[in-house]
Amino acid sequence: MTTDPGLFEIIRTTRSMRRLKPDPVPATLIRQILEAGTCAPSGGNMQRWRFLVVRDPAVKRQVAAFYRRGWDEQVAPTYRAGAPAPGMERDKFDRLLAAAEHLAHHLQDAPVWIVPCLEGGTPTRTSGASIYPAVQNMLLAARALGLGATLTTLHVIHEREVDAALGLPETAKSYAILPIGWPSGRFGPVRRTRLEDVVFGDRWGTPFSDA
Repeated sequence: MTTDPGLFEIIRTTRSMRRLKPDPVPATLIRQILEAGTCAPSGGNMQRWRFLVVRDPAVKRQVAAFYRRGWDEQVAPTYRAGAPAPGMERDKFDRLLAAAEHLAHHLQDAPVWIVPCLEGGTPTRTSGASIYPAVQNMLLAARALGLGATLTTLHVIHEREVDAALGLPETAKSYAILPIGWPSGRFGPVRRTRLEDVVFGDRWGTPFSDA
């Protein structure tokens, strides 16, 4: 059995790209990203996902205003009062904060958004399992095409207003916003916690062994 090393390289270098150029993205590339999303699994293969592609500047400005308000009211104060996670250098934490703040104030500048939604049914603890695999597929597809993207859910702070701006019916619920565009920065390897610190074998707390 062989594996495609290109896939693993894409996985290892799919970073959250929050600084995006306003240059237009061809519709053919957006379609490829959406098709990758619909290749994901969903609960019972019901495929209740719906994907809203937002390009209208007026709609983006309206949603971005609520997003920015949520950032200013709740998220930014929490970040600024907090401390880096264990093992994270202060300068990296500060860069993360700066990038998140940039997105909050420039969300409307991303040329395309994809808003993943689920339609029908009552949201439960496991509902995300039917939409977030599609989200990850789309993030990987964007990376493969050289496009930057990130997953953000901050809009849910003002969910009702955002849903109204997007014209969502009561039967649909949005689970994220994916701003997509040509990246201002460079792709590179992600930094993550060591496997030894997050993986157990058979029972919680038991070290995982390759044997």
